[in-house]
Amino acid sequence: MRFFSSHISEVGQLATGFFEKLKKKLSSPGYDELEAEEGYLELDTNAAELRAKAVVRTFTINDFEEIKSVLDALREGKTIALVNIRPLREKDIVELKRAINKLKKTADAVNGEIAGFGEDYVIVTPAFATIHRDKATKEVKQEPVQGESNTSEE
Repeated sequence: MRFFSSHISEVGQLATGFFEKLKKKLSSPGYDELEAEEGYLELDTNAAELRAKAVVRTFTINDFEEIKSVLDALREGKTIALVNIRPLREKDIVELKRAINKLKKTADAVNGEIAGFGEDYVIVTPAFATIHRDKATKEVKQEPVQGESNTSEE
């Protein structure tokens, strides 16, 4: 019985010490008081970092010139692009091939991946993301375009 009462006494002393420390922390000046006294403001940077990790953006390409916004977003390194290529495919197949080649070159440049799924969509990811490939996704290969050499960079 003496063993239990000595342990209970030790636990009581530890708890009292803990609560005394907690009381001091809670009764210390708050952030507003610290700001007034010491002239600084503490910022929460974790919230911004969590929101800025990755962005999934959709794009619709009606014309070859519209590919620039997709390429710029991919070069930033935080965007996973889901690109609807149907309007350009229905309009001009040669321009579509040029656009796909630009997407492929940019994906390679940023160590990303590109894949098509269905006939209307292409997904392009930066280096931090991978594309799970199955029957629905196809590897996108660079194709020669009429009147354009494969070695030229735009």
